[in-house]
Amino acid sequence: MTYINKQILTAVVAAENGDIFELEGYGAVGMSGEKLTILTKADTCDMPHGSELMMLPHRRPIVFNVSTDKFEVMEFNPWDSKEKIYPVGVFNSPGYVNQHVCAYDDEGQENPLPLFSYGAVGFGKNDFRSAAILVDSEPRQDLRQMPREGVVQGVNRIKKKYPDNRLMRHLETCALQYGCPAGKNFFLGRYEAPLPTSIVCNANCLGCISLQTGNDLIACQDRIGFTPSPEEIAQVSLEHILHVERAVVSFGQGCEGEPLTAVKAIAPAIEMIRQKTDRGTINLNTNAGIPDHVKTLCNAGLDSMRVSMNSVRENCYHAYFRPKSYAFSDVGRSIDIAKEKGKFVSINYLNCPGFTDSAKEVEALVQFIRTHGIDMIQWRNLNFDPKRYIHLMKMAEDGGKPTGMTLLINNLRQEFPRLVHGYFNPPKEPHAG
Repeated sequence: MTYINKQILTAVVAAENGDIFELEGYGAVGMSGEKLTILTKADTCDMPHGSELMMLPHRRPIVFNVSTDKFEVMEFNPWDSKEKIYPVGVFNSPGYVNQHVCAYDDEGQENPLPLFSYGAVGFGKNDFRSAAILVDSEPRQDLRQMPREGVVQGVNRIKKKYPDNRLMRHLETCALQYGCPAGKNFFLGRYEAPLPTSIVCNANCLGCISLQTGNDLIACQDRIGFTPSPEEIAQVSLEHILHVERAVVSFGQGCEGEPLTAVKAIAPAIEMIRQKTDRGTINLNTNAGIPDHVKTLCNAGLDSMRVSMNSVRENCYHAYFRPKSYAFSDVGRSIDIAKEKGKFVSINYLNCPGFTDSAKEVEALVQFIRTHGIDMIQWRNLNFDPKRYIHLMKMAEDGGKPTGMTLLINNLRQEFPRLVHGYFNPPKEPHAG
């Protein structure tokens, strides 16, 4: 059997200095668990605008040798035996879910990769192509629509209007220093605004992006260092909701802990907002570990809840989230409470090909959606070392062979026609017209 055809994408690798180049004569390869897949034009898309190519340090690329029809692990450039080469992955833009991760060998490496997702990528006739699936085309976090000068103007305007609001000062750092799209959107007056509130968390997630201690990983940003007052939260929310059509404001951001631990600030803030207006969507991004607090927030006027989960199987969920003071059963109870209160519930499903699409995980997901009446899946690429993650999950509970991310999503569409697939928290208000 020969794979030589014009559809195969060319492998992309990096030199030690970070320069990225094509490896002529070798095909690009994607990885799902232990399964290797040759990347073709038909099964990939143009690399989305705003995506970033990344070199995987201290790893060796796995490529497909077109002349021998074999997969190979490489350490040196076959066309220059003195040049060491490294794998290249793609951090795809929001709205795209990985079908495969970058194929690499990490034998002998103890330190995990930095906290990013590493999608598979190759080079086509004219440009880079991603092994990714478009699940949400809304340009909510399209960097082309977030000019820095506009963000700066918004920051200056808000600073004059609310000189004493600490939460707004925190969001300025998020938008200007960390480049947070949600922070930028607040100052640009569009889509969804963030409401970071909590300084602590009741879980110890492997891939936490705001706090890492003693595991050779570095958090991507600093966690908020104070709990805003209900008044400060309400000011940010009303500034956004009253000036933005179909606005969303969300508790539970990457720069904070678990918002349910800050219920004493959040509940009165929601009540203040709802005393002023019934417009806009008040959303909670959460691990849903405190059912009683979920009930409190629903009663206060919360509109929707997005529950982060890497798995709907208890052993695998605990292996990643490492809850400190709650159990997997509490997550289901929280979802049921929100549904009983008539709230819109999404799963923030942290995806890693080879695990998320494994046979047992798929079976459990179907049952979970059916049991709890889930309204939406937000497909998010897991920001964690893929090989290390697969190993840890397999130790927790082997899920079997991967079925493929495309097949998984397509089967869910057939099984649950009303289930929404996307990336962003949707507003409760319908589109005009």
